[in-house]
Amino acid sequence: MKVDVLLSAAEAAAADVAERTVLVIDVLRATSTMVEALANGARAIYPTSSAEEALKLASSLGREDSLLCGERKGLMIEGYDLGNSPSEFDAERVKGKQLVMNTTNGTPAFLAVESAARVYAGSLINLGAVSRAIVEASTASLMIVCAGRGGRLSLEDLLCAGLILRRIAERTGDVLESHDAARVANHLAGSVDASLEFLSNIDGGRMLDQLGFRDDLMLCAEIDRHDVVPVMIDRAIVLDDPSGG
Repeated sequence: MKVDVLLSAAEAAAADVAERTVLVIDVLRATSTMVEALANGARAIYPTSSAEEALKLASSLGREDSLLCGERKGLMIEGYDLGNSPSEFDAERVKGKQLVMNTTNGTPAFLAVESAARVYAGSLINLGAVSRAIVEASTASLMIVCAGRGGRLSLEDLLCAGLILRRIAERTGDVLESHDAARVANHLAGSVDASLEFLSNIDGGRMLDQLGFRDDLMLCAEIDRHDVVPVMIDRAIVLDDPSGG
């Protein structure tokens, strides 16, 4: 399997994703929130490019069945129903709902790769499930997009990418064909533990802690919390159905 790792959503916007399988990672917090929401019964998640687009889409879907979700600078956007804290997305709030999401780094990454053959959402909390899905898809070419933060590298996303690459290699027994960024991700995954302590001591984790989102760090650090795989189909992120049904 050929593997490329991109370090930010900005890199993804310039990448050729045609006919490739893409995995988007935004550990803190968009993809963790997506996993949590779908595991708790949300029908679909629609990534949007702006607050204006989100409002229009939510209105067209019907406000009684949809929720506006998202953040700017880590905080819920004024007038939205939910922010970007995975702990908010429990079954009581999201079961049966369509979620229209607009975040600083995560949703732009999905929109940048929407023309790919297949787009998955990965995080620490569905590490095993998404690794298994990629292997079972028998893809020859995988691109991992780390959403990053403000166009720059986020260590938590790179670590998650490395852990997924290691799990894929363990499942397949193959040596992955990769470039430098993937090698760095793999090295990082072999050097540090994906833990609450790690998340608490990186830029994104410190920012969330200062904003009062310590519980988010705890949840996002729960490796394999859920055995679900979000996949984007026609710009809607839904639970993957391997049977095609």
